[in-house]
Amino acid sequence: MSTTEQLAIDAVRVLSMDAVQKANSGHPGTPMALAPVGYVLYHRHLSHNPTDPGWLDRDRFILSV
Repeated sequence: MSTTEQLAIDAVRVLSMDAVQKANSGHPGTPMALAPVGYVLYHRHLSHNPTDPGWLDRDRFILSV
């Protein structure tokens, strides 16, 4: 994994911790642990276009924990 990829994953982890802290509710462990999984899914497997979030043929990922 490159340094850029690791920085992106770490940013997701920090944002997850901040969101849990701001909400005063939740458990930060799951998003921190699954950040690498989410990164790999979105960057290597799912079809999506960040410039067109309404693209009808995009893949959708739903995680329920």
